[in-house]
Amino acid sequence: MRRADRLFRITQELETERYLTAQTLAQRLEVSQRTIYRDIDDLSASGVPIEAMVGAGYRLCRGFRLPPLMFDDEELTALLFGMRMVQGWSDRELAAAASRALRKVEAVLPERLRPVLDRETLMVPDYHVPDEVREHVASLRKAITEQRKVRIAYRRVDGVSSERVLWPLGLFYWGQKWTLGAWCELRGAFRHFRLDRIESLVMTGSRYESAAGRTLHDFLVDVGADSA
Repeated sequence: MRRADRLFRITQELETERYLTAQTLAQRLEVSQRTIYRDIDDLSASGVPIEAMVGAGYRLCRGFRLPPLMFDDEELTALLFGMRMVQGWSDRELAAAASRALRKVEAVLPERLRPVLDRETLMVPDYHVPDEVREHVASLRKAITEQRKVRIAYRRVDGVSSERVLWPLGLFYWGQKWTLGAWCELRGAFRHFRLDRIESLVMTGSRYESAAGRTLHDFLVDVGADSA
């Protein structure tokens, strides 16, 4: 995380009615308490009015607020619903990111819209996404970002298992199942794989280069041609 982003995050975290300790801030930002102390000092020196209380922690002085976000009820409901979907159906890192984003929204939300955050009429059950699938999502997101090949043991619908080396290109959530779109070295063609049928997944040390005919765009074109 860039230092400028971290300072902004600290300012948003402190925009609350309660005090936050350096330990709490350090855990949320995944840095040391020493870093938090230094950042608090720098923010104070730059003019951000931070109130400190021994044994309680820090918060922004009353009356200091970041510019409010201009959402209407429907926009905020859509945003909240989307964050709950991420929290319920994705991996732990994305779920944590959604929680942080929600805290940012809550910190700068006008008072008249705060009741929207407490609405429970749009619920996102998370019981149908197994933990091992969440772990696969996290690993494959990283593999896609870094363009790393992965080795998987995969069980087909007929029960036959095979080992594949894949170029992971895209993850798709269909409401019940996650699938991976990839270039399969074994078949020399595009294939899609259900994450709940992946028995093991290992990140290899090999990277793949984007090549004509083997990109995510090419995969989507290929899938579209098959369904036409």
